[in-house]
Amino acid sequence: MIKSPDLHSHSTASDGTLSPGALMQRACASGVRVIALTDHDTTEGLAEARVAADALDLRLIPGVEISVTWGGRTVHMVGLNIDPENVALQTGLSRLLAYRGWRAEEIGRRLAKQGIEGAYEGAKAFSNGRLIGRTHFARFLVAQGHALDLRDVFNRYLVNGKPGHVSGEWATLEEATHWITGAGGQAVIAHPARYKLTRTRLLKLLGEFRECGGVGLEVVSGSHSRDEVFNFGCVARDHRMLASAGSDYHGPENPWIDLGRLPALPPVCTPIWHDWPELDEEPSLRRVAAG
Repeated sequence: MIKSPDLHSHSTASDGTLSPGALMQRACASGVRVIALTDHDTTEGLAEARVAADALDLRLIPGVEISVTWGGRTVHMVGLNIDPENVALQTGLSRLLAYRGWRAEEIGRRLAKQGIEGAYEGAKAFSNGRLIGRTHFARFLVAQGHALDLRDVFNRYLVNGKPGHVSGEWATLEEATHWITGAGGQAVIAHPARYKLTRTRLLKLLGEFRECGGVGLEVVSGSHSRDEVFNFGCVARDHRMLASAGSDYHGPENPWIDLGRLPALPPVCTPIWHDWPELDEEPSLRRVAAG
């Protein structure tokens, strides 16, 4: 059975634990035939993923997950079907990567003040050496016995008000949307339930997002409950947004979020892949798109 497209995944190009090639192999083994690689603020892994996907007869959707500051909080935006060679997109991502580098050093300094030495170097060892994210710090802290698991690390050290927290200074909603659309892609608000927004704030975010050219909402996510999938499906329908689906897969260390296990989109939704030419040759996926 051909599974629904998985349009949100990560590799070692950002904070995933599988290389882009290994990620494609796992997708194939899990029955996923259409997958987007959407690493945080970088498209570095797409070339390797393309080679592996072609060899496995997978349909790779080139993507990226861009960090955005909106309303004093961090929101993530997925770009799908982007041109990774687009100059404006790469210029914007380079700015975010530079900030990520400074932020990683600052997290290391703040943790050192709490008596945790070597956190920056430890996080770098868990990363690809270029993009160091909070997850890499979390893996280091767990390995050193400072916390039980990744969630424990974030709760004790890395969220707002904790010793290693550094406020994000990311792209604006308008910038990120324009980078994606300018690169020929479609912009999607990722895992909306994670932001814990009131309905008023959510509708404000979606309204501004649509004004900037955004078109999609990630209705199905690895972090969404069944009720959240239904609720955001209704939001997408009511506000004429296309519905996306993605596991937000980071690696086999988190077995509760895996490839090939996404539930179907609610039938009230219009899938973002509904008119994609990549699916023209996949009758099973056309049936999924039709609900």
